[in-house]
Amino acid sequence: MQKKRILFLGETYRADAITWMNGLKEFGDFEIVTWELQTQSTGISRLKRLVELSKSFLTIRSIAKKFNADMVIAERTTSYGFLAALSGIKPIAIAQQGITDLWPENSLLYPFKKIIQNYAFKKSDLIHAWGPVMATHMQNSGVNMNKVMILPKGINLDFFEYRDNSNELIIKAIVTRSLLPEYKHDVILKAFAILKMQNIPFELTVVGDGIMQKSLKLLSKELQIENNVIFTGRINNNDLPKLLQKSNIYISMPTTEGVSASLFEAMACGCFPVVTNLPGNKSWITQKKNGILIESENTKKLAEEIIWAFRNSEVRQKAVLENRKFVEENANYAINMKKIADKYHQLINQKSD
Repeated sequence: MQKKRILFLGETYRADAITWMNGLKEFGDFEIVTWELQTQSTGISRLKRLVELSKSFLTIRSIAKKFNADMVIAERTTSYGFLAALSGIKPIAIAQQGITDLWPENSLLYPFKKIIQNYAFKKSDLIHAWGPVMATHMQNSGVNMNKVMILPKGINLDFFEYRDNSNELIIKAIVTRSLLPEYKHDVILKAFAILKMQNIPFELTVVGDGIMQKSLKLLSKELQIENNVIFTGRINNNDLPKLLQKSNIYISMPTTEGVSASLFEAMACGCFPVVTNLPGNKSWITQKKNGILIESENTKKLAEEIIWAFRNSEVRQKAVLENRKFVEENANYAINMKKIADKYHQLINQKSD
């Protein structure tokens, strides 16, 4: 029997996209062909990306016809979702990546993005909300909620194994977000400088790379914490669980958040989360029960909460056990991707009937 074929529209280098596609191949036995926009959605490039977008639908239709796709899936509800809606392929599944996908809110293109998002919502057969916060936006946008599947892709729990480090004698913190301005690594470094001034021992591991890497290394020297901070740069994905398992506190301070696979990975490995007080995080974290939520860019408060978390080892011990259980029940890649793959087969079979 011939494999069912899916056309994937999205940025194939992103970890979330790779997880999605690999899960469909593993648990749905799908054959996948990919296409993505070549222009980055940053600064002046946004206008160039819009021009590219306007010219792309004919290319998409040509690929769809040549590949004879049984289904199209799109990584966003705006650009790629709009192209999926114009592709001529049915069924269509689109996924909202952020709280709204309408970002930045002060963009001149915001009204246009809202129009094409609403069109994609209307034309799609299935809409992925990787978490409840995304479903809230969809409901407020007048989406037919019968089309919405609220389920994270999940993480590989055999890969991200649990280890309890709550009895460590020093703070071993880790940050696993890209070194980009929106993740506020500078706030984290400044918080640890406060710990240094209070003679509180710590090790901070900063995983990944990005345009802020050089300036963050310079900042760590200015703050005189460079001997306590390890910048790993980009690492092999196989090494990430080992670093998480050696850590006892996970820190993430972005200014916006949808559903963070990085948070699930940290929770699975036994790290106590200290994260920004955003709706996306509040879906999973209850204050000082299984983690800590703080306002973004509050250096002093972040330092205080890291100290509180470390000194309250009994809270952390209980929390990391609860978090592992939560991830096993709600974010298990093997279970969730099987459900998603089965849903796709169902949609394709309904089209054939």
